[in-house]
Amino acid sequence: TAMKRLAEYLNSGFIEAVNALRPKKAKTIIVAYVESYDDISFWRTVFDEFENERFHFKVMLPARNKLTKGKKQAMMNMLGCSVGKNMIACVDSDYDYLLQGATSTSRQMLENKYILHTYAYSIENFRCFADSLKQVCVLCTQNDSNVIDFKEFFKLYSQISHPLFVWNILLYRKNDTRTMSMLKFCEIVRLSSFRVENPAYSLQQLSYRVKHNIALLEKQFPELKEEYENLTKELEQLGILPDETYFYIQGHHIMNNVVLRMLQPVCRLLRNRREEEIARYAYHNRQYSNELSSYRHSQCDVAMMLSKNTDYKSAPPYRRLKKDIERLLESVV
Repeated sequence: TAMKRLAEYLNSGFIEAVNALRPKKAKTIIVAYVESYDDISFWRTVFDEFENERFHFKVMLPARNKLTKGKKQAMMNMLGCSVGKNMIACVDSDYDYLLQGATSTSRQMLENKYILHTYAYSIENFRCFADSLKQVCVLCTQNDSNVIDFKEFFKLYSQISHPLFVWNILLYRKNDTRTMSMLKFCEIVRLSSFRVENPAYSLQQLSYRVKHNIALLEKQFPELKEEYENLTKELEQLGILPDETYFYIQGHHIMNNVVLRMLQPVCRLLRNRREEEIARYAYHNRQYSNELSSYRHSQCDVAMMLSKNTDYKSAPPYRRLKKDIERLLESVV
């Protein structure tokens, strides 16, 4: 459309002027630039809740004439100071929210009210919302049996990981990205194995690795004890609670090395149980074969279903994001 072509080249002020020329009852257009293709569907879902007779959001990638994507492109290269109430940037928070201005990117993201961020590390963290994981399993297996309490598991996972997570943020704020790099941190807080019949075993292993590495850091940096305690309190004031740490750990890691390592064996068990029921209740081989074929055709790939999960709207970081959008719309005349 003509509006789309204009949005690719012009700034918020121009779009505001174009909106002013439209009929009084016409919807105000707000262009929302996002980081990548995957982000388009997420932010489209977010803005659907706010579209009405007054506002229409156009979700787009930031590059003008090329395929360049990413946070820097959405926030800085393309938009610079051209964002405003009619042209906004929508980005993953990554660690920038937690760094609280320790880097230039963090400062820009936090200080510019026309840059919306997820609060959670990325959109993958929302898709891994613990309260929604049972439904993901049901959709994949067509089996509603309870196998594991995902909500309680991720509460414990978060509580165990939280002390080392605070160390990770503390060192990053000091521009020390080597002692406890994000890669090393994620390697420590992965699920090295998961047993459906004994979920506590994975948490015990996690607890051992976390405590071991905390002991090493406390020995290496005894002078940071007070700063560590102060940061722990500050993070809680920022809304990062120990029970919810998994929202703020690198999203792809949480999805691939924690959640999927749980969901795959859980869904495998649920499918096996359903197939055993089919075998038990089938009157003859033909019925068994037909039922089994029908059931297997109804199944979905776990990773694909998780990547499409949108049942995260009650997640605490998502609620904070919605409040930011509400404040933004209040400023749009």
